[in-house]
Amino acid sequence: MAFTHLHLHTQYSLLDGAAEIKKLVKRIKELEMDSVAITDHGVMFGVVDFWKECKAQDINPILGCEIYMARRGRLDKDPVMDRPRNHLVLLAENNVGYSNLMKIVSTGFTEGFYFKPRVDKEVLKKYREGIICLSACLAGEVQERCLENNYEAALEAALEYKDIFGEENFFIELENHGMQLQRSEERRVGKECRS
Repeated sequence: MAFTHLHLHTQYSLLDGAAEIKKLVKRIKELEMDSVAITDHGVMFGVVDFWKECKAQDINPILGCEIYMARRGRLDKDPVMDRPRNHLVLLAENNVGYSNLMKIVSTGFTEGFYFKPRVDKEVLKKYREGIICLSACLAGEVQERCLENNYEAALEAALEYKDIFGEENFFIELENHGMQLQRSEERRVGKECRS
């Protein structure tokens, strides 16, 4: 079984990603991986170059974005209540999903922009077709509730995303970069999933 990066930032994730697309795809090829995703923060500026470079190197490109979720609604812009936001990783499953992903990201800029391009669950419901959803990093809604020891709220959020995207298209994301918070989240989520 081959490993595939499904949550990966390039130089288009400002102040967060450092991977240059050509170097990234070259390294993926050297590691004998056959596919890789691009999931830059809030933008899809690199997807065309990424697609072309992957195709030139015989790598399967997976187009995605780590979007910002407004905690209340995308139109709410209160400096205290609406500046914090959650993350969510969306991957295009097919051409319909790619079209919908572009609509989601564009809506974040045209309707929800407040410090960052944000969307809400109303937008996700409207453009969910062809999208695979990952619960994201520690800034994801599900993980954040787990870190607060609020399993009921975490489960409620996960079930809502499952309802939006479908049982086959929503996945809990676990990361391990050696951070204590990630290890405690992994143990907590793993324990809860087994019970």
